Amino acid sequence: MTKIPSSAKGRIRKGTRRFMAGNHACAEAALAAGCDFFAGYPITPSSEIAEMMALELPKRGGTFIQMEDEIASIGAAVGASISGAQSMTATSGPGFSLKQEILGYACMTETPVVVVNVMRGGPSTGLPTSPSQGDVMQARWGTHGDHSVIVLAPSTVEETYDETVRAFDLTERFRTPVVILLDEIVGHTEESLVIPDQVEVGTRPRPVADPDHFRPFEPVESDIPPMAPYGEGYRFHVTGLAHDPTGFPTGKPVEITASLERMQRKLVRYEETIVKVVARQLDDAEYMIFAYGSTARSARAAVRMGREKGLRVGMLQPLTIWPFPDRWIEKHLDHLHGILVPEMNQGMLVREVRRVAGRDLPVRHKGRVDGEPITPQEILLAVENLEVDPSNGKNGR
Repeated sequence: MTKIPSSAKGRIRKGTRRFMAGNHACAEAALAAGCDFFAGYPITPSSEIAEMMALELPKRGGTFIQMEDEIASIGAAVGASISGAQSMTATSGPGFSLKQEILGYACMTETPVVVVNVMRGGPSTGLPTSPSQGDVMQARWGTHGDHSVIVLAPSTVEETYDETVRAFDLTERFRTPVVILLDEIVGHTEESLVIPDQVEVGTRPRPVADPDHFRPFEPVESDIPPMAPYGEGYRFHVTGLAHDPTGFPTGKPVEITASLERMQRKLVRYEETIVKVVARQLDDAEYMIFAYGSTARSARAAVRMGREKGLRVGMLQPLTIWPFPDRWIEKHLDHLHGILVPEMNQGMLVREVRRVAGRDLPVRHKGRVDGEPITPQEILLAVENLEVDPSNGKNGR
């Protein structure tokens, strides 16, 4: 674990309170976390991240490169990471779609990389300047095959800073891509945040074997194999094909199964470290609002309004949405009468909440896909309707 004073890595003085937009906070946090390579291609509403990295990264000895498209951008970021850099790329909906193939390559090769997706309305070109939460399933399952990935979803500018730092920590420690899902509201909202005195960022595991005996995917007790950068005497093969401990392709069922199971297992066994949620007023709650990203901002206001009216409502906000926080939901189920899941889509994470809650507990969705945010009043009304007739939300579907 490396502790990096914020003031040592950036323009912001230690302990300074700043007023900035979410996209700028994301870039500032990446710089503070030690990001030294960024490859991107401008796309609304994420372009401010690339703009700031273009201005600031070269000043600090890092490399910024604008590639010809989004596919090349993530390819460059993954390649730089394999060579030893801390890499990031940023995009929005259509660009995120284009990045999926190489995101899968990063999963298969267990290459650390941070991918920021500032979500906008879709499908296709959709609503380029409006918010959406329509990419949460794509973030988990967009690339093909069985794979592991970590996805974070902050709701404020300060959370964006903190979760970006945490993204670099997680991607380096666990050798897996980390996706940060912002949306247009979080990316462009300007609000104050306190820059921490220092940030803590883990380092990728390094080999202990000498170069002549190094095997890049050797099974180890932690399930996270060591990673040696090129240029330090270690030679190894990198391929998106199923590979054995040497890194070369294999067709042996035992080796293929062991490799894929290990990649899944390394996130499951460290779930307590990876998953982060914020619980608000759930100890005595009869109704839970499960909300993430910018919709969590409205949900917090809805909880306050509901409590003022005597409604026993609380909120669970997942800052990590993948791995999904099953056990953090389960711990509250016994005393709940119902759950509301507001999200700016037609029903995505509500399906996961229903899976965890089972058939007997009402779980209702409040969606919106017109490019407008879900308001606190809409959320509170949906909770009140759930209270009046909870049978309407039963999970027989």
